[in-house]
Amino acid sequence: MTKGISAEAEFQQHLQQLSSAFALRLQEDMPLLKLNAERLLHCSKPHEQLQHLQALRDQLHKLAGAAGTFGFSSLGQRARELELEADKWLETLQKKEQSLQDFSRSLQQLASQQFQAPIIEEPTLKRPPAARSYPSSRCIYILEDQPAIGEHMRLTLNNFGYQAEHFMRIVDLEQALDTQLPGALIVDVNLPDEALTGLQYATQLQQRLEEPLPLLVITTQDDFATHLEAVRVGALGFFTKPVDITQLENRLERCFAQQQGEPYRVLIIDDDRELASRFSLILRGANMLVEMLHDPAEIFTCMRSFNPEVVLLDVSMPGCTGPELAQIIRMNDDWLRVPIVYLSAETDINRQMNALIKAGDDFLTKPISDNALIAAVFSRAQRARLLSNALSRDSLTGLLKHGDIKEQVDIELERAQRSGKPASVAMLDIDFFKKVNDSYGHAAGDNVIRALANLLRQRLRRVDSLGRYGGEEFLVVLPDCPAEQAWRILDEIRQRFAELHFIAGEQQFSVTLSAGVACTSDDPAQANDLLERADRTLYAAKHGGRNQVR
Repeated sequence: MTKGISAEAEFQQHLQQLSSAFALRLQEDMPLLKLNAERLLHCSKPHEQLQHLQALRDQLHKLAGAAGTFGFSSLGQRARELELEADKWLETLQKKEQSLQDFSRSLQQLASQQFQAPIIEEPTLKRPPAARSYPSSRCIYILEDQPAIGEHMRLTLNNFGYQAEHFMRIVDLEQALDTQLPGALIVDVNLPDEALTGLQYATQLQQRLEEPLPLLVITTQDDFATHLEAVRVGALGFFTKPVDITQLENRLERCFAQQQGEPYRVLIIDDDRELASRFSLILRGANMLVEMLHDPAEIFTCMRSFNPEVVLLDVSMPGCTGPELAQIIRMNDDWLRVPIVYLSAETDINRQMNALIKAGDDFLTKPISDNALIAAVFSRAQRARLLSNALSRDSLTGLLKHGDIKEQVDIELERAQRSGKPASVAMLDIDFFKKVNDSYGHAAGDNVIRALANLLRQRLRRVDSLGRYGGEEFLVVLPDCPAEQAWRILDEIRQRFAELHFIAGEQQFSVTLSAGVACTSDDPAQANDLLERADRTLYAAKHGGRNQVR
């Protein structure tokens, strides 16, 4: 508890420091605003008036966007009013000289005010849900009154690497819940021998739990009303019988990945350093990773090294506008999936629309409340990650597709050459896979592929990259891993895979795999053909008797 209070106090202190820093900045900015206002008043040539007016408009625009964020609400509002008036003057300089003098005096009056940093009250930030850990995240409870369906689901999920338990009655499930909460719950809607339907029971269960369980629904009813009831109880998946277990497991894996995933990565591009720092502090307080960029020319290096999932971009920046920078980002196909959110004091709807049409995805107007900022960025990042995973990952296994995993080989190879640390690549292939499809059917073959994918995901490190190279062939990239260590890891996976038992109808069968490993340290001169050497060693393993790692 003390730790939590300490963290909140530190957060408050940071906010106060940023607000005080902005108040100090005003002591420099306001005299400059006053000086420009006086220059505007005393210049007579139209082109000079236009020049001074544009400078004043830019100052007011930045002031209107930042002041409210730091707690100077009245200053921000007055600056916004004067900014809009400056816009009118920029559109036409044919107004009477007296009116221009009035405008200049209003600017001087604003610039003559004294400002002190407001006291930041304790914020009531609504943080997005953080990653949760259950007593056993791979533990799955199944409530299904038909024994054959429930047992088939249990055995298949166990092959996929889960610890699945099947219950035919609510009372039995309740006893298990009293002992341990699962990582997810699968509930059949139709329970004819029970007083409640599966969804009615799930509703009562979720209401009494401190944190609701990830819930998947299975049913024979594929109507809108049942879908709606499932959504209202918080279901994350809906599957009609006969259930495609592979698709159900895909959804389970997605649920766990979302709960336990890495923090979202946000890049803030704004020439206003104090304002960017405040936004960064708020987003970091909401469990996001944030980097700031103040020089647009560094965009390429920053995008490649940080790989952001959302870009927050100011519209008005000197030297390169936000829409121009957004178009530069969009020229690179690798960054097409990254949402670009404009964050600006611009209130003119036409200018906002023009900015969005150029290359943006959303427009947030400064000043923006902390909670609104968190909600907007979190929802964009969450959707971006789901979309990116859907596009880059194989639908059957959830692993990277052919092109994406090959790209990881290049990335790790380049990193290994830079750091001097070894990197290993392994090619895996399921032995006699055609016989599995011919003897037990393609559904059984899909289960075998999915089971190996899950085994790889469980046994390898978070820094390792996994991909489905094609068909029954897999590619694994192991950074900072010498050949001998890679061999031990892959051989253990080989042994565990051979111990799995698959079921197809009344038949039970097992499958083996072969693998080939290549490492950058084996032959540094030939590091660039790492993938080809792994493929050759796999070929040697296949022709040397299979069920082995070379």
